[in-house]
Amino acid sequence: MLFRASAETVAVSALDGSLFLHLAEQFAHMHGHRPNPSEARSWERSIPALAAALSDAGLGKVEILLEYALPLNSKRADAVLAGVHPRTGEPSYVIVELKQWSEAAPTEDDPSLCQIDAYTHPVLNPIEQVRRYCEYLINFNGAVSDHPGRVSGVAYLHNATEFGVAGLRVIETDDHGQLFTAERRGEFLEYLRAKLSPEHLGASTADDLLSGKTVPSKQLMAVAAEEVRNREQFVLLDEQQVAYRMVLNAVRQAKRSDHKEVLVVTGGPGTGKSVIALSLLGELYRQGIPALHATGSKSFTTTMRKVAGARKREVQELFKYFNSFMTTEKNSLDVIICDEAHRIRETSANRYTRAEHRTGTPQIDELIDVARVPVFLLDEHQVVRPGEMGTVDEIRAAAARKGFTCRVVPLESQFRCGGSDAYLRWVVRLLGLEDGGPVTWEPDNRMQLLIADSPAEMESFLEDRRAQGYGARMSAGYCWPWSPEPKAGEPLAADVVIGQWSRPWNLRGDRAVSGAPPSSLWATDPAGFGQVGCVYTAQGFEYDWSGVILGPDFVWRGDHWVTDRTQSKDPVFNKSTPDADVDRLIRNTYKVLLTRGMIGTIVYSTDAETRAKLRELVGAETVSVFAGV
Repeated sequence: MLFRASAETVAVSALDGSLFLHLAEQFAHMHGHRPNPSEARSWERSIPALAAALSDAGLGKVEILLEYALPLNSKRADAVLAGVHPRTGEPSYVIVELKQWSEAAPTEDDPSLCQIDAYTHPVLNPIEQVRRYCEYLINFNGAVSDHPGRVSGVAYLHNATEFGVAGLRVIETDDHGQLFTAERRGEFLEYLRAKLSPEHLGASTADDLLSGKTVPSKQLMAVAAEEVRNREQFVLLDEQQVAYRMVLNAVRQAKRSDHKEVLVVTGGPGTGKSVIALSLLGELYRQGIPALHATGSKSFTTTMRKVAGARKREVQELFKYFNSFMTTEKNSLDVIICDEAHRIRETSANRYTRAEHRTGTPQIDELIDVARVPVFLLDEHQVVRPGEMGTVDEIRAAAARKGFTCRVVPLESQFRCGGSDAYLRWVVRLLGLEDGGPVTWEPDNRMQLLIADSPAEMESFLEDRRAQGYGARMSAGYCWPWSPEPKAGEPLAADVVIGQWSRPWNLRGDRAVSGAPPSSLWATDPAGFGQVGCVYTAQGFEYDWSGVILGPDFVWRGDHWVTDRTQSKDPVFNKSTPDADVDRLIRNTYKVLLTRGMIGTIVYSTDAETRAKLRELVGAETVSVFAGV
């Protein structure tokens, strides 16, 4: 929130210009940069229009929260009006979205989207925008979670005529989504008077909203429980069920004795960590226990939201990022499930973090603090970036500093790579992540392993598998430059060049381009096959067949591996990154890439000596299987 005051005070401050100076200064303080000119103009033109409407409605005592930040989210509502309902006497909140638009029309394909002259791309219909803000606030603010009727939403298009925006009304309106124009300003005043009493100060109800606990509402948890229950397709086995029960027992004990416990579930690729996470989430919501799921991976979180919240959009908001809890009150959740916890960073701060929030608090500490039972699911061999701190030792040390018990549950059985423990052991020995050196691959009828003589041969083989109905992806070490994202309609740059063969990297952005899916969906959208994936888009996912390109950053020389940091184009490595860390992270990168396949993996190295070593380890008879697998 950038500013709060009574409507009367806001009107006076807007008139003398001091309000906009304060908003700009507070914005710079919070975000580390000045507001862009268009945002500043919107304040200067829209806030006076709202203040005047409140004044004319006789609602000068209503409290206005300007640029109100939604809980655990970077989105901001233009204004929240806080007061008392004139009929019920209960707290009443009106979320207001202010638009300077004079004209807007729905898109042909989707009335929830609209087109305005100021933008080249469609934007959300303001009725739908404010409705979603209302639903989100109800779902995550304890002051209103049990009283959804206390929240209303309205879009006020103070420059628009009815003719100019009539098409926006094709979507259904309700108490969370209304729209008024300048032409219907009188109706807008009546609407405000119906929601807010002119007799009561709104400051105390604003206080209640600002102090509301940030927890998932009971209604949202009930919806999520149903959604996750309908999607459960796995039976938890052995140590998976042990980990599941240990978490539920720890939650029960925490409630009974005000006891806090940290749990760490460790396991390699495919051991079911994310299955446990989703099963826990569903069971906790069925019991009405406040919990959230969090990861440090945009691709993984986006996919979890898509899978678990495909039918119920509000369920998607239960899937957060590790850096979402910098300002959240301690123990505001009963449980936080930190999936892919090897991605935990040193701190949550980045270049957009407000100065007062740059406390240097370790991200692990924030995650432990936010819940009575923090649960971390991780694989230490999947740490692939400098600054990732998600290890058992780091979490144990953080728990010990706070005086909390920390228990570790190892997962042994795995369901990726055909359930082949032999293949996983072969990979970690190959990469030197376990002592003893590389060993010859002994086929076990669970996982198929092939060596390709060229990237074209690898791609052709995977195309054949796709023609048979299998899923497949190609991925590579980060050894080629990455061109800027192309404009819509332009072809993707073929950055991964090996001899006469070349293919583009997966997209980096959040939108599809030229038929290629956004980065977060590369591993799950069938259209992802045409691009080469990197470790950041492959991590956390699996597909039937995996093609892996070992780049020149990791080559076999004589009797040992050599990592060549000069061949890596990964921008996360800088001059200050120690050679030992680069070596470990490159090996971990290839471990991630080599363990994505469910049925088989086909490997190609750009280096001739390395290919010869791989053929020696895998066996000529395996290579000859190309025609018949």
